Amino acid sequence: MERSFPETLSALRRERNISQRAAAADLNISQALLSHYENGVREPGLSFVCRACDYYGVSADYLLCRSDNTNPVHNIAAMTVDFLDNMQQILDKARQEVKQLSTEEDKI
Repeated sequence: MERSFPETLSALRRERNISQRAAAADLNISQALLSHYENGVREPGLSFVCRACDYYGVSADYLLCRSDNTNPVHNIAAMTVDFLDNMQQILDKARQEVKQLSTEEDKI
């Protein structure tokens, strides 16, 4: 089942155990307007979408149901860390091999 913007917005708030009143206050809108957004009665403007993304820590693509990935920047960072860890292992192994070759040359 595909999710919708209103469902996603409401789910994000509920997953974090935030009341509609508190979220609305934090997002600088009325509780009634947030309720309209969460029920699909009204569509928000770009400034609200940006504030909601920041507030819930998700990407606009996720909030607008264009991706199932909540935070691609986080995933890119994790992939970068994994890549750098792998590169470090390769460099460590290369250093060991160079050191071993150097030791063997000293024996000759």
